[in-house]
Amino acid sequence: MSADPRAGGRARRPRAVRLGPRSVAALVLVGAVGVAAFGWPFLAPPESQISAHAQDAPWLFAGLLVLLVAVVSATISESGLGPKAVAMLGVLAATGAALRPVGAGTAGIEPMFFLLVLSGRVLGPGFGFVLGSVTMFASALLTGGVGPWMPFQMLAMGWFTMGAGLLPGAARVPAARLPGAAGRLRELGEPLLLAVYGFLAAFAYGTVMNLAGWPFMGGLASGIAFDPHAAVPANLARFLAYCVTTSLGWDLGRAVVTALLTLTLGPAVLRALRRATRRAAFETPVTFEGPGSVPEGGAADARRHDETVER
Repeated sequence: MSADPRAGGRARRPRAVRLGPRSVAALVLVGAVGVAAFGWPFLAPPESQISAHAQDAPWLFAGLLVLLVAVVSATISESGLGPKAVAMLGVLAATGAALRPVGAGTAGIEPMFFLLVLSGRVLGPGFGFVLGSVTMFASALLTGGVGPWMPFQMLAMGWFTMGAGLLPGAARVPAARLPGAAGRLRELGEPLLLAVYGFLAAFAYGTVMNLAGWPFMGGLASGIAFDPHAAVPANLARFLAYCVTTSLGWDLGRAVVTALLTLTLGPAVLRALRRATRRAAFETPVTFEGPGSVPEGGAADARRHDETVER
């Protein structure tokens, strides 16, 4: 017997992927390696072997991240990414990849980010990580942005989308099923929460991607380039100057666009995604009925039979 939403019960959140122990372990592993891949200029002392190979380290981590993201995606898929979830993944990834070039590289106008925030919120962190990684890979192929930075983008976007699925309150009763003012307050509050997350996460994405590209400037005679022989405080000051001078305006544009689109289009997109999720019934196994199982009552009875099987 299900809980009455008007009595404040909690609905079971439908998810495209239910993370198991192996999936969680794989996500933790790739997260730890990702932190090392992005932050090694501050984690490795100047006298270490990594700093001695400052020009090679980004390439090494790029190759390693490709393998790790592939392993994590395969592990999550094995834990329950069925045909319905794969179809949803393909549609959302294609839509996100098509949205990426809409801004034509102008002032950080990237509407793809808001769609990934909402998708991760509705479909959960496991699906969100795979969706973020696949969307960035597809968009890189579409825009010709393939390079050593792409594995870092895939991991960072996977984190970005997964974080939206980890925000609190997603398992509560949907706003449409709450009475009166409570439903309206929930419907307004959730887009605001996601807009704040999208604004902050867009800056975080830009910052970690700066970490991925900054070491490639090591050979340039510049006061903001990474110096493998400098102490951590000196390199931190150089990195902050690098962020301010090269990407602050771009990151601000991305954050503002993500927040505005989430506030204006978020409620409608959230409702559409949740409706599609309920209709997909990801956790219901796909069954194939033989011709003899269809009732002999004409088209109307057949349609009712199909709806019963779907439910």
